[in-house]
Amino acid sequence: MDLAYDAQYAAFREEVRAFAEAHRHLAPKRTGHRPTSEQIVWQKLLIAHGYAARTIPAAYGGFGAAPDILKSRIIAEVFAEYSLPGGLANQGISMLVPTLLELGTEEQKQAFIAPTLQGEMVWCQGYSEPGAGSDLASLKTRADDDGENFIINGQKIWTSTAHAADMIFCLVRTEPDAPKHQGISYLTFSMKSPGIEVRPLKTMTGGAEFNEVFFTDVKVPKTQIVGARGQGWFVANATLKHERGMLGDPNAALSRLKAIIDLMKTEQLDGHRVMDNPLYLDRLMQLQARVMSMQFNGMRILTSALKGEAPGMAGLIVKLQGCELNHQLAALAIDVMGELGVLYHGSPHERDGGVWQHRYMFDLGLIIGGGTAQIQKNIISERGLDMPREPKLAPVSARA
Repeated sequence: MDLAYDAQYAAFREEVRAFAEAHRHLAPKRTGHRPTSEQIVWQKLLIAHGYAARTIPAAYGGFGAAPDILKSRIIAEVFAEYSLPGGLANQGISMLVPTLLELGTEEQKQAFIAPTLQGEMVWCQGYSEPGAGSDLASLKTRADDDGENFIINGQKIWTSTAHAADMIFCLVRTEPDAPKHQGISYLTFSMKSPGIEVRPLKTMTGGAEFNEVFFTDVKVPKTQIVGARGQGWFVANATLKHERGMLGDPNAALSRLKAIIDLMKTEQLDGHRVMDNPLYLDRLMQLQARVMSMQFNGMRILTSALKGEAPGMAGLIVKLQGCELNHQLAALAIDVMGELGVLYHGSPHERDGGVWQHRYMFDLGLIIGGGTAQIQKNIISERGLDMPREPKLAPVSARA
């Protein structure tokens, strides 16, 4: 079996490498929740060359290329080789844009996709509530119909980026008398709307990536609904599918692996490179094998998408495996740095601005966020392996 790229793809790899050589000086640094001007310039440059938003139609601000699994793989490999950041990945680009392409109106696509792709419009996701986390369909934030608008009242929690977002895609209950999965609608509206209060929640990273969001008589035009009224659960699941892919992105794992390899070549233990230590090298190889398996699984999912088929088990494992893998990659990086691995928040001996320490803490949270590992395992067992649902306990009165 010959697994080598043919001449067409070899030439494309050289094209991407030439881009990397010519433009690597423009690559922006990692930043906070809103893209910087440098990141926006980089994003637009990537889109223009087809290295971001590659298959999104040009009419909506993308590059407009036909899907090609091998070219997507080559772009990811070359960018990892040169330690270049890929295109922006956030809730708007990675979750809302594909949802709108699938279910949005033409007006919604024209209004939102291009500025979102370019990093000029930042979104947050209004899903979880204090009493509706894993059981999301139990949400109680309501939207009353006053004729022209929905009037929203309620609360969301663990809302990533809400303090920095321009817009929100939000689940609200518009049909209070309908069964819980059928009475929900999916709305988009400005975070600057009167009646919205955002309260940051500090996490163990030391930052406030998450927020509480309170809605008091927030007016949203009824035209800003995605999909049909009362069918928000269907739209929400389309978004969740893309969220799981974003959280378990195999290309992000590949870039982290390359950074750890570079780190192991420079850090020393007892006067020798960590890369030459058999114990650390064994850990690296085990994680490298898992990164490679996630890469190939990603290609399997892309193949299914091109064929119009459901990815099945290949899609169900992405979030669980990806988030756990990223956390273990960060753990290896911290161990490689030895005693310096515990330094954080501006120590003069801190490595890479404390990025690995931040990732270790943040990725631990992502094993919970976006659907806990336990919930993901239930999804895999029930939907992927066709196992029976776990039986529910009888009410206390029936057990007495």
